[in-house]
Amino acid sequence: MAPASSKKSAKRKGTLGTPPRFIDLFCGIGGFRYAFERNGAECVFSSDWDKFSQITYQANHGEKPTGDIREVVVQDIPEFDILCAGFPCQPFSIAGVSKKLSLGRKHGFEDEKQGNLFFEIAKIIQHHQPAAFVLENVKNLKSHDKKRTFEIIMNTLDDLDYDVTPKIIDAKAVVPQHRERIFLVGFRKADKCQFEFPVFPAGGPKLSSILEKKVPQKYTLTDKLWNYLQKYAKKHRAAGNGFGFGLVTGNSVTRTLSARYHKDGSEILISQGPKKNPRRLTPMECARLMGYPKEFKITVSDTQAYRQFGNSVVVPVVERIAEAVLKTLATRLPKNKG
Repeated sequence: MAPASSKKSAKRKGTLGTPPRFIDLFCGIGGFRYAFERNGAECVFSSDWDKFSQITYQANHGEKPTGDIREVVVQDIPEFDILCAGFPCQPFSIAGVSKKLSLGRKHGFEDEKQGNLFFEIAKIIQHHQPAAFVLENVKNLKSHDKKRTFEIIMNTLDDLDYDVTPKIIDAKAVVPQHRERIFLVGFRKADKCQFEFPVFPAGGPKLSSILEKKVPQKYTLTDKLWNYLQKYAKKHRAAGNGFGFGLVTGNSVTRTLSARYHKDGSEILISQGPKKNPRRLTPMECARLMGYPKEFKITVSDTQAYRQFGNSVVVPVVERIAEAVLKTLATRLPKNKG
């Protein structure tokens, strides 16, 4: 699929809705929605193709997202001010690329199912010309395919007449998790907005701040799985590789929570002392590790919950970005009176 044409529809008036309106694309379980609603914005459209994510989203936000964005008529999307999208990252992630190469599959923009979804975003931006957008993806997006992928994305957004500021942010400043993601924040060139990303603290919370006091036995690793993970790590250490489990305590900051966490939990294992096997995080601990509120409802299986949190944005990171975006727009654009 080719990038969207740079030919544009008629410009909307340079006004913001009251409150500002946003759309939540590839919405997952609603991390972007929490972040922007906490800053006073209103969600007017959401979309995600995954039926289990739709269940969780509806349980927590009161509406079922529209399905596959490729089947949505662009003109049918309500008018909005800000586009939010954590578009699928697997085609660009290090793990995703490695897996696809091992299976002889295409990755990046050549991934027919997920890789070309960026151009769906471009089509929506082209037609609606929102005042701003916030896009999120894995850090590897910037270097994927010898930086050609990122160059195509930036050139496409430039052709659509947007000034774009990219930044890689590590969530460990606000949650006890080392999680680097790239954010692209764009504003219409005609509005001449001067945007700066928020400054994040150097140090953040430790894992103990999100751990539950009583955890069911089922989250403790079996002897069979724990022995396997130890042997696997030993084998790769001997070969000079860095593969292996990540054993942490309450004083730690974890590795990145991934969508495959349900398989063995190896990237984040909680130590339970020398006489007991380590355990996985519970789904609710994963929710807290991603910055979701305590009242967040988990209405799907553990497997689906782990996958959903591993694919999510970190809510407090996006919340700070949302605040900066809305402040920038407020200083540049008059608000609608109606």
